[in-house]
Amino acid sequence: MAKKILVSCGTAVATSTVVAKKIEEMLKNKGLNVLVEQCKASEVPSKAAGADLIVTTTPVSNTGGTPVIQTISFLTGIGIDADIEKIISHIE
Repeated sequence: MAKKILVSCGTAVATSTVVAKKIEEMLKNKGLNVLVEQCKASEVPSKAAGADLIVTTTPVSNTGGTPVIQTISFLTGIGIDADIEKIISHIE
């Protein structure tokens, strides 16, 4: 069964699209079955329960215990590999 990763940014337009595509591509290349969904940071509280992990570029709250990784590495290119390893450790 696919693990669901919620990717959020301020508006769920450009930033989360870039982050979501990179995460999905990198994890699928490692043979992991993932479903990546984008949302606005304000939507996280209502969507967190259905996710295995939240990756966000901006602070989020009310995640209901769903683990959160806040990072901009997928935008800057610095630290991507370390963040992918963090993501894998949460979903495996």
